[in-house]
Amino acid sequence: MAPLPSKHEILDYIRSSPNKIGKRELARAFNIKGDQRAELKRLLRDLADEGLLERGHHRKALRDPSDLPAVTVLEIIDVDTDGELICRPVQWKSETAAPKIMLAPGKGHGRQIRAALGIGDRVLARMKRTDDVYEASLIKTLGQSAHHILGVYRTGPHSNDGRVEPVDRKSRHELVISAHDSGGATANDLVTVEVLNERQYGLKKARVRKIHGKISDQRSVSLIAIHTHGIPTDFSEAELKEAAQVSPPGLGDRTDLRHLSLITIDPESARDFDDAVYAEPDGDPKNPKGWVIIVAISDVAHFVKSGNALDRGARERSNSVYFPDRVVAMLPEKLSNDLCSLKPNTERACLAVRMRFDKDGKKIGHTFMRGLMKSAARLTYQQAQAAIDGQPDQQTEVLLDSTLKPLWSAYAALLKARKKRSPLELNLPENKIELAPDGSIKSIEFRHRLTAHELIEEFMIQANICAAEILESSQSPLIYRVHEPPPADKLDALRDFLKSLDLNFAKGGIHRSGNFNELLRKAKGTDYEDMIGEVVLRTQCQAVYSEKNLGHFGLNLRRYTHFTSPIRRYADLIVHRALIASQKLGDDGLTDEAVERLSQTAELISTHERRALAAERDCVDRYLAAYLVDRIGATFRARISGVTRFGLFVKLADTGADGIVPMRSLTDDRYRHESERHALVGLRHGGLYRLGQTVDVRLLEASPVKGALRFDLLTAPTYGLKISRRKRPPSGKKTRAAKRKKK
Repeated sequence: MAPLPSKHEILDYIRSSPNKIGKRELARAFNIKGDQRAELKRLLRDLADEGLLERGHHRKALRDPSDLPAVTVLEIIDVDTDGELICRPVQWKSETAAPKIMLAPGKGHGRQIRAALGIGDRVLARMKRTDDVYEASLIKTLGQSAHHILGVYRTGPHSNDGRVEPVDRKSRHELVISAHDSGGATANDLVTVEVLNERQYGLKKARVRKIHGKISDQRSVSLIAIHTHGIPTDFSEAELKEAAQVSPPGLGDRTDLRHLSLITIDPESARDFDDAVYAEPDGDPKNPKGWVIIVAISDVAHFVKSGNALDRGARERSNSVYFPDRVVAMLPEKLSNDLCSLKPNTERACLAVRMRFDKDGKKIGHTFMRGLMKSAARLTYQQAQAAIDGQPDQQTEVLLDSTLKPLWSAYAALLKARKKRSPLELNLPENKIELAPDGSIKSIEFRHRLTAHELIEEFMIQANICAAEILESSQSPLIYRVHEPPPADKLDALRDFLKSLDLNFAKGGIHRSGNFNELLRKAKGTDYEDMIGEVVLRTQCQAVYSEKNLGHFGLNLRRYTHFTSPIRRYADLIVHRALIASQKLGDDGLTDEAVERLSQTAELISTHERRALAAERDCVDRYLAAYLVDRIGATFRARISGVTRFGLFVKLADTGADGIVPMRSLTDDRYRHESERHALVGLRHGGLYRLGQTVDVRLLEASPVKGALRFDLLTAPTYGLKISRRKRPPSGKKTRAAKRKKK
């Protein structure tokens, strides 16, 4: 009788077998018979108790818990410097670290789906393991309800039925709608349907539950993004009741700021004004040519009490979400657009910080106060900038000398300190979509960044720094805005890339944002300026909220928080309450219960921030696809914005629209992805397509429903560059030469 295998031998056999292994297969492999079967069963039970073995999806199958099932739910946790998505399993029971998994595109619309995914998204994927490396093939995303689906109603192949094409990019199959389940829907209606069955074979049946209007109405675009990403849009009856009952406070114990010429400067489309600014020369003779700057922020904490329905709803939403045609607000309209909004010539409650700076922009003191203010004017960025540039209008002319010029002079001092601090200076163009009154797209262009934008940004940064400093010095709990330094693996990848351009990036030591700025300055005006900017951006971590102070790498600050936008960000409301408690500015500060769950709140609002950004990005993608749908066959100038194993991502120069050039369309050669060079390299002719390269593309397909664009590449590859040799073939496959040698 053969001896029983050891636990180590059992685990090795299960791990090495490509087939499903159960007790019967183990007994056969180790020649276990008779009474030894009971001993084998005991061994397997011990392995399961020790967490080294567990049942697979098939009850009789066994697997190592450190191995992933063939089909797994994954969460996207990072994007590498090539734009590849890095995932981890949502459920991981092993005590060993969860593996990092690279996500490849799926079939059908997988490439378009893959392009829309971002950090925080969850997907269902099929796993493939090569040695200790996993690669996941996308099956579908998991952002949409399994039973209630938003889609476009189409006329079916038969007169008595219809079809619904889901708008969610994860869905590749239509739904069948019987005539009696259509709910009166007609062709091209945007509808919400309920899935009636989950048949394994054939198309699923569904029933129309709600008709939202025609898909041709451009306002449907934001509705699609809202539904796809699960953005909450409705306020509860309790929230609306509380909002109806609140009223603005009087002066009371507040500091009277109504005599100051505080003004708001915002985008033209803004409806909620939560920050106002004021500057004047510092009258202290000990601070010659110094400045006093006051930033006043809407006192949302007065209206939204900790733990009430408004607070619970705001926490669950975490932020407002901005689309070209609407805003999904964090707070009910009575608060966001009325009582909390710093409207001109209207008394409003505020939480303000008075800051003193010397002539070189160095901060020498700050004080927080709870005040009552009256905004002197509501200006747009364009208005304020035009006035400073010598073209004031009727409104800004009276404010020019008394209010605007002091603001610009104070900013000039702050700018000296900012340049010395050297925050990360990345030029990130932003789309501006302008809609006509009927909801159609009037124009799409890049936002022009003005000095007025930079002034308000720097004033807000300084106010946020003050909030973080005073709360930390008083040992008050708070939620920080953190941005960690780039991890070592991304820095190594950056160095490898720069080496291919004969550029160096110092290894070792502590890298600061200024090191990246120096690199960007060296690249400015060169052929690879855009390329390096893109790689530097992808080297950076994503900023998040945390109860732990991890610093802010991008701003080059040791501590930072968000204080200046409590109407639209829950994080800022938490900071306001912390300031109220620590500075003894009222009895409505941060509660013990809120302090206990700060970590949970930070994680929640970080997740919801990613959700909002993904929804806004998807909405823009669909608007851009709709804008370009009539230009199929047109040629565009573009820049390669991503290089992956399955193709090239390109960004159009005139609109910023993103699309894909599939690998299969590059027929002039067989291309290989070289991640260290951020390039596709032709194996036969040596041609190369590289990140940041300017190319001409032809639009082949535009899908407004999916928000996807597909292009054909018209520019020939670059030649004459050295091609690296791969040390081993991809996916663990043996080369033909190796196979011949083995034979």
